[in-house]
Amino acid sequence: MVDKNNPAQAKSFFNLDLGGIKFLQNLRKDTRQFAVIGLGRFGRAVCQTLYNMGYEVLGADVEEKLVAQALTDKIATSAIRLDSTEVSALKEAGIFELDTVIVAIGNYLEESIVTTLNLKEGGVKYVVAKASSETHGKLLKKVGADLVVYPEYDAGRELAYTLTKPGILDRFELDPDHSIVEIQVPEEFDGKTLAEIKLRTRYGLNVLAVGNEEKLTINPPPQYVLTKGHYMVVIGSNKDINRL
Repeated sequence: MVDKNNPAQAKSFFNLDLGGIKFLQNLRKDTRQFAVIGLGRFGRAVCQTLYNMGYEVLGADVEEKLVAQALTDKIATSAIRLDSTEVSALKEAGIFELDTVIVAIGNYLEESIVTTLNLKEGGVKYVVAKASSETHGKLLKKVGADLVVYPEYDAGRELAYTLTKPGILDRFELDPDHSIVEIQVPEEFDGKTLAEIKLRTRYGLNVLAVGNEEKLTINPPPQYVLTKGHYMVVIGSNKDINRL
């Protein structure tokens, strides 16, 4: 939980990698034990992020080398070698007892789909699966995946935003039409108060935070004076954000 009265924590929240936010926000907040099956780049990133957040994480992969590397790098609470297409292996490892399991196999369609099916039939409440294509994602949904993620697609979309909207430092999509974005304070706003720029009436946007690396103000008052080069975190429709 981010302490919004703590500038350092609030700043770090708004600067989290967006792919991570959009993925992790969907994980049930009451869950404290996770399993990540597949310890490639995506799986390792998920393991390490959850582990660093203080959760218990079991990493698993069919390749002994990747399991050994996970243990050496200490990116999970524990890591084991197993074939996730084998129901007995999943059961023996205790994975069916966990609330949330992330299937990070991705590039191996058959293994990914069979693993997801095994987990759901084994009673896992919440299964997140990585998909490498739209067809792959549809198949994962059909066998019971609760959430399907497309890391490569999300990364490509964020790159497009970066290239075409350089004023936007970070973006967190709430739904297809609305986002929270971190933007640089433009030159025309320099020295003006929030009341003077009339962001809500002119653009239909609400300001969540303003500041710089040293100081962050959450829910700033109307008399807050903006400074060029600082940043604002605003929420609203994508159409209004693009107008701004």
